[in-house]
Amino acid sequence: MFNRAYIEITNLCNFHCDFCPGTTRPPMAMRLSDFRTAAEKLRPLTDYLYLHVMGEPLLHPDLDKVLAICRELGFKTCITTNGLLLPKKLDILRDAPALHKLSISLHSYESNRPDVPLETYLRGCVDACDVMGQRGTVCTLRLWNKGAEPQLNGEIERILGELAGVDTRLLPRDGVGNRRLMYRTYIEEAQRFRWPGDPEYTGPDAEYCYGLRKQIAVLCDGTVVPCCLDGQGRLKLGNIFFQRMDEILGSHRAVCIRQGFDRRQPYEELCRRCGYAARFN
Repeated sequence: MFNRAYIEITNLCNFHCDFCPGTTRPPMAMRLSDFRTAAEKLRPLTDYLYLHVMGEPLLHPDLDKVLAICRELGFKTCITTNGLLLPKKLDILRDAPALHKLSISLHSYESNRPDVPLETYLRGCVDACDVMGQRGTVCTLRLWNKGAEPQLNGEIERILGELAGVDTRLLPRDGVGNRRLMYRTYIEEAQRFRWPGDPEYTGPDAEYCYGLRKQIAVLCDGTVVPCCLDGQGRLKLGNIFFQRMDEILGSHRAVCIRQGFDRRQPYEELCRRCGYAARFN
């Protein structure tokens, strides 16, 4: 039914990025028993499971067990991380057959400038991509901040090229603009976007979204929301720990949201004022 589903295994994060709205929800990591409940209920609806909404998934204390459940249930599992913890968690990721894709948000570095020097940070990310790529995992190095930090981005690209032994300026782009840096490893660029409900968003109203069409998300307390950008749980549809998915997806709010997108007239104000969804107009 869905191209992908998101389960936020933790909303804890070790970075504070200016592009991320964060969350005011209580900090927590999802219990393994709750993760299994959510994953089992989502399994008939999708093959692809993403382990984040907010938070840094590598902070989950039982990440290895989470990935083991994903393998048991036959999910193709995807992780998005800021990359700082990759050197410490690489053994867990390497030994997880369920891990289909690893996305590293290099643009996170610009807001945090951690004590780890840029070259050390990038070496940890590239080394992880090399290991994971060789075992069959697709890796993307994200620079989702085009135009925001041209000097830093230029330095990141220079170092990436040195680490991979290539000139990133000469790498050909594929149909969506990505460049292949190494085996199964790609540089992925995009513009910044305004999150739903951002009071500074001044662009056009969104008309359509893939929420409840191609994706669905579950927050770490079990709250089900239409998409991965509702990090506050403002469009709560139900709770996966206590309800059946047919009950949640058949709720009045869920039906109205889907029908609103069909008419190109989003039902929820939060969806209308979403800079990301406006890209699909």
